[in-house]
Amino acid sequence: MSRLVLVPTPLGNLGDITLRALEVLKQANLVLAEDTRTTGKLLSHYSISVRLKAFHLHNEHKFLEPAISLIKSHELVVLVSDAGTPGISDPGFLLVRACKQNGIPVECLPGAAALIPALVISGFPTDRFCFEGFLPHKKGRQTKLKQIAEESRTIIFYESPHRLLKTLAQCAEFIGPKREAAVVREISKIHEECVNGTFEELVLHFTKTAPRGEIVLVIKGLDNDQDANSDEEPDFSDAESFSRGLTKRKKA
Repeated sequence: MSRLVLVPTPLGNLGDITLRALEVLKQANLVLAEDTRTTGKLLSHYSISVRLKAFHLHNEHKFLEPAISLIKSHELVVLVSDAGTPGISDPGFLLVRACKQNGIPVECLPGAAALIPALVISGFPTDRFCFEGFLPHKKGRQTKLKQIAEESRTIIFYESPHRLLKTLAQCAEFIGPKREAAVVREISKIHEECVNGTFEELVLHFTKTAPRGEIVLVIKGLDNDQDANSDEEPDFSDAESFSRGLTKRKKA
């Protein structure tokens, strides 16, 4: 019987893949990959030969019906993303839903997902947390940040390095400059790093040190006795003016 198996792949270190994931990849008739070149390197590293076909954000809607036909015509089809678990801020949700609507069994192996190690090493409470994926780029962004400001659980979301500084400044404005957060980047890679601090401290840090690599932002939830906003309001219009404002306050 045909089935789809979602296989998590390493976030950085190729040694992080599970033995079961390798076994399933070896048995697969077809692998749907977010980037066939990235997946090809992983398969080559473990001497696995299997047919690859691209399945990514830019083609998943138009390729959905053909993908279902492909799965029905094979015994075992695997879905992978470039890194981590497919469907977590990566292609996968639409295909899983379509498989279920077509009576195709779906499995997901346990494995890598950047949000969990980032949460654990942040030092913030792990008993209650929420994952927001990527923040809206434009519409609804401020509304979402204001909602996060009132959230008592630890909040986790992904961010790109070229938007991080702007996001940190906006978090300082709408969530509060004194709220604690952690920027976790390059998980499981050589330059893995976790930088803790308040939003104003993180803005200053990443103004001086340009962020690089894959980034997870973890925000401490609002405590009942925590003041989410400072008495003084620095200029948050952009990261540079925010940094200058903080410098002036320190000199004063």
